[in-house]
Amino acid sequence: MDGVWNDVVRFYTDMIGRTQGPMTFRLYLQPAMAVLLAFRDGFKDARIGRHPYFWTIVHDPMRRQASLHEGFKATARILVLGVVMDTIYQYKVFGTFHVLEALNVALILGFIPYFLVRGPVDRIAHWWLKRKAGAP
Repeated sequence: MDGVWNDVVRFYTDMIGRTQGPMTFRLYLQPAMAVLLAFRDGFKDARIGRHPYFWTIVHDPMRRQASLHEGFKATARILVLGVVMDTIYQYKVFGTFHVLEALNVALILGFIPYFLVRGPVDRIAHWWLKRKAGAP
């Protein structure tokens, strides 16, 4: 159990360390790319009348897996790019590579922003499209 605790402490220490030093641009680049994809997919959801993304995942067990798969597919390039950039960072700074750490960083920077932004964009776009259609 002590080894797991050491891994958790190392992960959070390394996460804080990523805010300074080489390759800090990716802390902005990956979430920005994920948000742009969330805008694209949120507008698409609004145009076709689909329920908001987060709402579907939380409240519709029949479509949960398909929705998550769709989100991972949309952000796949960002996630792969994130793992590659984190691998380079780890080798450059630590001289080693931790797979789970790289995957977690890629998910935190690449998928979580997409997951959180797509639903609100859908709601705003839906409101905007409905308002635009009702305008004289």
